[in-house]
Amino acid sequence: MGSDHNSGQQPHQSEAEHSRNCALTPFSSASEAEKPENFKQNRRVALINTARAAIISVASITAPQLALAGRQLEEPLADSVRGALSAAIASSAPPIPEFNNTETKLQYLRWLGEMSTRLKRKKTDFETRKEFLQTVWYESKRAGLDISLVLGLIQVESNFRKHAISVVGARGYMQIMPFWARVIGDGDAGKLFHMQTNIRFGCVILRHYLERERGDTFMALGRYNGSRGKPQYPNAVYAAQKNWMFTA
Repeated sequence: MGSDHNSGQQPHQSEAEHSRNCALTPFSSASEAEKPENFKQNRRVALINTARAAIISVASITAPQLALAGRQLEEPLADSVRGALSAAIASSAPPIPEFNNTETKLQYLRWLGEMSTRLKRKKTDFETRKEFLQTVWYESKRAGLDISLVLGLIQVESNFRKHAISVVGARGYMQIMPFWARVIGDGDAGKLFHMQTNIRFGCVILRHYLERERGDTFMALGRYNGSRGKPQYPNAVYAAQKNWMFTA
C-alpha cells in the first residue's frame, strides 16, 4: 500500500467507476466546460434562490409585516347607518378611563396589571403596553364589546403588530380594509396605522356587524373576516380570547 503511494501512480479505474466518482465530487478541479450541463443548471438555480432569499430577508426588515387577515366586504350602507358609523369614528374623545367609584378603578388597575404581564412577550416596553391596553379597554367599552373578545381578535388578525398588512391590504392591529376610510372616515387610509384610529374603526365595525347579525357573535366575526358562516375564523378568535379572560 505504501509503495503504491510513493510511486505516484493511481489505480486503474473503469469508465463506469470514473463517471460515478465525478458525480459524487461536483466541486472537483475539472473545468467549467467539462462539468455536466445539469450540474451547471442546478448551480445556477441555487445561486438564484440564494439571491432571492437575501432580498426577502432585507425586505422583511424594511417593509411592513404581513398578516393573514381575510377580506372584509364592502357592502351598501343605508345613509342612517353610514352617518352613525361616521359619527362614532369622528368623536375625538381621548382614551382616558373614567370611573364612578374607587372599586371600579381598582378593578381596572388589576386588569391592566394582569394584561400587561400577559402581553409582555409581544410588547416589551411598559409604556407602549399600557397605552395599547388602555386604548383597547376604552374603545371596547365605548362600543359595548367584550374586551377579551377584542384582544382575541387582534391576536388572530395581526398578532399585536401595529403596522401589519395583509395580502389583501387590510391594515394595522384590527386589520381594517382601506375602503372603510372612504366609507365612514375622511378618506385617508394612512391613518389606519394610528393605534387609536385603527382600534376605534375595528370596534365600531365589529359592533355594526353584531347589530347586523342580531347579536350573533359567531356570524359577526365571520362577517368581520369576510368568511361569514364558516367556522375557522370565529373558532380561532374564540380560542385566542381565552388568553385574555380576566376574573377580578
